[in-house]
Amino acid sequence: MPNQGSKTLPPYKPKKGEPYMNPRQLAYFRKVLEALKLELSQDIDRTVHAMQDEATVFADPNDRASQESDMALELRNRDRERKLIKKIDETIARIDAGEYGYCESCGAEIGLKRLEARPTASLCIDCKTLDELRERQIAK
Repeated sequence: MPNQGSKTLPPYKPKKGEPYMNPRQLAYFRKVLEALKLELSQDIDRTVHAMQDEATVFADPNDRASQESDMALELRNRDRERKLIKKIDETIARIDAGEYGYCESCGAEIGLKRLEARPTASLCIDCKTLDELRERQIAK
């Protein structure tokens, strides 16, 4: 999945000896998350307005089917974005609770580079890898 961070904020550059999840880092990641949430909300609003504007009744069944298929795909994408907004809200709550940047499973540091790539990450890379392996085992 591509970087979820904001397109407008430059990557975080820690200062030498800077403590992990200090107020400067937390403020940076809050900004990234809020910018991403705003961007997603605007996308959802644009889609709703576009769907209302394009709501045409086609006489041709093929055109109608194509339009319904396009709308269904858009709605699935927007649903995915709504779920991501919910996860962003949960992540901001983790910042407020002082739990952001630490693995929900083992308590280890998630790491700045991983959070930069996926600011909503709640598991360290080791726990996430184990989680994915378990999912694959269950799917078999």
